Amino acid sequence: MAKARVDAYRCTECGWTSPKWVGRCGECQAWGTVAEVAAAATSSGLRSRTSGVAPTRSARPVSEIAEQQVVRRTTGLGEFDRVLGGGLVPGQVVLLAGEPGVGKSTLLLEVGHRYAEGAGGSRHATGSGRDATASGGSRSAGSGTSGRTVLYVSGEESVEQIGVRARRIGADSQHLLLADENDLATLLGHIEEHDPALVVVDSVQTIASGDIEGRAGGMTQVVEVTQVLSRVAKSRRMPMLIVGQSTKDSSIAGPRALEHLVDTVLTFEGDRHTALRLLRAVKNRYGPADEIVCFEQADDGLREVLDPSDLFREHREKPVPGTCVTVTMEGRRPMLAEVQSLVTMSSMPNPRRGVTGLDSTRVAMLVAVTERAGKLRLGDRDVFVATVGGAKLADPACDLAVCLALASASVDRAVAADVIAIGEVALSGDVRPVPFLNQRVAEAARLGFRRILVPRGTKSVLAKNADGSAVSAGPKLHEVSHLEDALTMLRRLAAVPD
Repeated sequence: MAKARVDAYRCTECGWTSPKWVGRCGECQAWGTVAEVAAAATSSGLRSRTSGVAPTRSARPVSEIAEQQVVRRTTGLGEFDRVLGGGLVPGQVVLLAGEPGVGKSTLLLEVGHRYAEGAGGSRHATGSGRDATASGGSRSAGSGTSGRTVLYVSGEESVEQIGVRARRIGADSQHLLLADENDLATLLGHIEEHDPALVVVDSVQTIASGDIEGRAGGMTQVVEVTQVLSRVAKSRRMPMLIVGQSTKDSSIAGPRALEHLVDTVLTFEGDRHTALRLLRAVKNRYGPADEIVCFEQADDGLREVLDPSDLFREHREKPVPGTCVTVTMEGRRPMLAEVQSLVTMSSMPNPRRGVTGLDSTRVAMLVAVTERAGKLRLGDRDVFVATVGGAKLADPACDLAVCLALASASVDRAVAADVIAIGEVALSGDVRPVPFLNQRVAEAARLGFRRILVPRGTKSVLAKNADGSAVSAGPKLHEVSHLEDALTMLRRLAAVPD
């Protein structure tokens, strides 16, 4: 008999393909996981002769399709509802990804407790939410005692371990049910038995199906488990929160392979050396996909940070040299951040360059531009640039603040406390405009900054509101077209004794 033709070789762990067999996967670096994939039994000739099947539902013009009504159920955790777009939608599957130890289980345990207590309510996007729920043939989440039942299934920890964390953060609702299971069939049995209004699965890498070959956490098992859970959530119109463990590059059976199977993908980020945690919406079929909210890690759980701008800037009695404040955009939210710089004489042949919270390559470019534009001597000095509060800034609008902080530290002259800088700096030294100037200026004005350095042309952009009305009096805008103009302005805006 002729041997089956082999099209490619595929890794059973991460799905990486190769035209020839290799002993080690080129993606996840696992040994002995690359196996051959046989060619499909159907040839191209047979495919071309396949006849069509009459559809059960005919295609209709989009103008004839009535707008569907979306009913949202708020969880009671305001910032979590904000990143979702206003709350959970019946049947929505949310994947929460993050590195181990960042606080995903703590966050979802808090969400489950508040959801079980009925702290939130229903929100209707359009029309009557009662009709929208009735059309799905199921009850509305959160109606009655049984509707507030939340099932938290963990495959990593025992019920006793989860109970210790629950008592620590105050998640002691009688409607919050805990279970520790690793089998998919048993998990589905829990759902059938309790008929919960919300299900939390922690985590999808620890759940395995007996009908699929492969170990728990493998690519095949993770995809199959997620598909089954998604079908159950859709059929029962029941929101489901799934935890996905991931590495920094999300390569080994991580959330990257599951993004197309779920409705919403959230990433939970944070530095282990700081208490700040950022929750981002990467994908969202029911809301904005660029929203970001902040939490603060505490002994009693995660606390909502309603005004993140205070975390990224220092509060001091008088300004000091080498600091400058800017406004960065995290998703659609403007946040203030403070850039600090230290310039000292170097005792080494090669001066040191230290960067924290910023791109080191871009900071090196800004050091060179500042040295030329300000006629400063930085080549033989140690230069250190950092952000406050562990913030990581990748927004080009922070360039002008970095340059002003470098110049301020070099001449040992502080920038006034009510001055803020917004703008991108090019290699030529030109200060270029940045998007969302209206939101940035409004955030700076809200926090009491009275003088703002902005790119040229900003006043004409902000002359009128979106509705055409004139903008009310606010902070004074100082337009600069080149870094030399900004440094000259810095001397006039420098902090001087009263």
